[in-house]
Amino acid sequence: MRRFVLLAAVPALAVASCAAIKDDPKPIMIRPTSQPAVAPASTRPADRESVCSTQAVSVEVTIEEAVLQALENNRALRVERLNPPIARTFVQQELAAFEPVLVGEIAGGRERVFDREGESVRDSVVTGRAAIAEFLPTGTTIDAGIDTDRRWSTLLDDFHAVRAGVTVTQALLEGAGVAVNLADLRQAKVDVEFSEYEFRGFAEALVAEVETTYWDYVLARRQVRIVEDSLALAQQQLDETQHRIRVGDLAETELAAAEAEVALRREALINARSLADAVRVRLLRLIRPDAMPATGCQIIPHTEPTVPPIPLESLEDHMAVALHLRPEIRQAQLLVRRDQLEIVKTRNGLLPRLDLFVTLGRTGYAESFGDALRDLDTQGYDALVGVRFEHPVTNLADRAQHRRAVLSLEQQEESLRNLEDLVRQDVALAFIEVRRTREQVDATATTRRFQEEKLRAETVKFRVGKSTAILVAAAQRDLVASQVAEVQAVANYLKARTQLYRLEGSLLERRGLSAPGRQAMIDIPRVPASPSPSEIR
Repeated sequence: MRRFVLLAAVPALAVASCAAIKDDPKPIMIRPTSQPAVAPASTRPADRESVCSTQAVSVEVTIEEAVLQALENNRALRVERLNPPIARTFVQQELAAFEPVLVGEIAGGRERVFDREGESVRDSVVTGRAAIAEFLPTGTTIDAGIDTDRRWSTLLDDFHAVRAGVTVTQALLEGAGVAVNLADLRQAKVDVEFSEYEFRGFAEALVAEVETTYWDYVLARRQVRIVEDSLALAQQQLDETQHRIRVGDLAETELAAAEAEVALRREALINARSLADAVRVRLLRLIRPDAMPATGCQIIPHTEPTVPPIPLESLEDHMAVALHLRPEIRQAQLLVRRDQLEIVKTRNGLLPRLDLFVTLGRTGYAESFGDALRDLDTQGYDALVGVRFEHPVTNLADRAQHRRAVLSLEQQEESLRNLEDLVRQDVALAFIEVRRTREQVDATATTRRFQEEKLRAETVKFRVGKSTAILVAAAQRDLVASQVAEVQAVANYLKARTQLYRLEGSLLERRGLSAPGRQAMIDIPRVPASPSPSEIR
């Protein structure tokens, strides 16, 4: 895609997020270059070990820093970054069709024959040619050059002939006009744009994956703390139960429930820590793959999951943005444009080949090369005008190619309309999910408050002998579940917003990352009838 230009390296990203990432920060250029940009010192993790070396290190990372480091270090992005430059080489290759070509040729020969008297006669000849030829987008071929011919034999003196001439050949039917002759070049440029949008889509997916994994890691660490607190609470309840059994306030049958709850909390803690480690490894691969060998490398997320105060736009606005910016839409429109260009080529191929050619020249004759050159100033000249016609009898191949191009264009247009429907569906479903998760944030907070009150009441009743250890343990488990659900709801809301922005194609812009498609085309233009000056430079 440039310069899908989109994404490779990143200057500064001082963005506050979805919890802390703003939706309208200062743009940051992400370009597919071989030299990634470096974020300014004000936004970089001040002289930290850019997320971990191969040693066991603990490093604080904000979500903005995680996105930045992923754009700088992610290996998959480095692979995708090379696609636009590769596509541009095809543009240069197509431009070469209009490049002047220098031609040089020299040849010599000798012939020996016998006359009627049996005498040996030897003829020698040396020929040379220097010319320049160029094909123009109008379908015109110009060939200008100088030919020289030197002959001598045992019967004749040296003889030199020098001819300067130019030949112009103009296609009148097939191959005539700039539209068909620039079609391949324009298709190559379309392919460059396609690769840029492909790059943009990959970068957008990467940013979304980094943010989602970051919030998963924040959630996993929070779950570890919640389970640790619940284990401490269960241990406290076990200690209290043992004390009351010793003083005779409780029967020994209550001890098993308290001990079982502690064992369950320890199991849950093992699972929570394992999950946090697994998510940490996934996050490391995204933002700093060279730190993967450091199994002790600890990432401390510095951005807390909070509900951003930025309201959502209307569903219609999100759909309009998606149809304007979504990389897949842009790519489908480019494929339509490419097939339009293909029709220009195949329609022209249905025409017969009819070329008009004109040749003009002057020839000088003398006994030496210099005299032959001077002889070009004489009044003599030669001229030749003609036409050349060529056409297959049935033209089956060209007709089949044109029919295929027409059907392919129709197919691409239908695919574009179908894709637009799918994009609207994606945005609508993501919008519904954002609203659902936002409502869940308030609902889970309310549930957690009631579960805290329930546990407090159950604990008080247990201490006065009106409840059992089993009921207290159940209340503890309910509280832990509600605490996890509350944090999960906030994380899900943040991830749902990220997903919505990705599906509408605006995630990079909302994160302050400039990429191809920012000034997206409003309408895909039809094939122009004449080239712009820059197309054939």
